[in-house]
Amino acid sequence: MGKYLSLSSNHSSNKRSLEGLKTFSYLEELILDNNLLGNDLLLPRLPHLHTLMLNKNQITELESLLDHLAEVVPSLQYLSLLGNMACPNELVCKEKDEDDYQRYRYFVLHKLTNLKFLDTRKVTRREREEALVRGAFMKVVKPKASNDAASTSPEMHYTPLPSGSRDLTNHRGILGKCRYIYYGKHSEGNRFIRDDQL
Repeated sequence: MGKYLSLSSNHSSNKRSLEGLKTFSYLEELILDNNLLGNDLLLPRLPHLHTLMLNKNQITELESLLDHLAEVVPSLQYLSLLGNMACPNELVCKEKDEDDYQRYRYFVLHKLTNLKFLDTRKVTRREREEALVRGAFMKVVKPKASNDAASTSPEMHYTPLPSGSRDLTNHRGILGKCRYIYYGKHSEGNRFIRDDQL
């Protein structure tokens, strides 16, 4: 039974299914680079798999992928996700830098504690210690699109002015009476200034 399988650049117009891999239960190395695989990637349980290459795919959701890998490939030690949006680096996105990539490494190592290599770099002892302490907090959070904002009318914006002053053709000022008079002697800015400093 083979222990190494490469399915790189195996593009297919139909649904890309990896269900057939379950017949390779003793598989140790799997290369799935450049296959247009996305967030719906589902691997069968491969208990002996220690090396997985998923470079240059279309994976954007990191946490769900890591949770899935932790469940189905418990012996994983070598993982590479370069070329995916889920792996933040300057090759994929100009806005990302080395700090973004390092936070990504801490989060991956927090989820997959047995990794020895991540992408092209060996996992250091310091990274592993950092991942234990801070890895859970390195998750990239994306804002969700709010349906409430879409349901409100675009013409209705908040304004502190009374409704009578909202008419654009009506340019008169509004006068009001205020009960409080501000002299400034008790303001924060004046509290520490003495008269001789003025």
